[in-house]
Amino acid sequence: MPDTPLPAALETFRSAVNAGDTAAFIALFPADGVVEDWGRRFGGHEAILGWSAKELIGAKGVLNYGEVIAQGADRISLDTHWASSFFTGDSVFTFILEGELIRELKISAG
Repeated sequence: MPDTPLPAALETFRSAVNAGDTAAFIALFPADGVVEDWGRRFGGHEAILGWSAKELIGAKGVLNYGEVIAQGADRISLDTHWASSFFTGDSVFTFILEGELIRELKISAG
């Protein structure tokens, strides 16, 4: 667990993913939000949901946050561990926030 308090959107994100709650997950992104997963970009709700159906919520995994790597006004990067039927391993999740929403999520090598 991070030793730094996380923005509410990140706690809601992790809870939604771990509970398999697609509606709560997608509600965290604006209509034109973006997920970049190891260089592959998915823009907008339809594309994000398609990606998630296979690689995130559909993979029935568990997301755990580690330490905060970097944090700015609207950006936070965390070490994470993901264990699922699609992929298991460590990554860096970088969230770009826009108020209470996640403007962009970038997943990269840990």
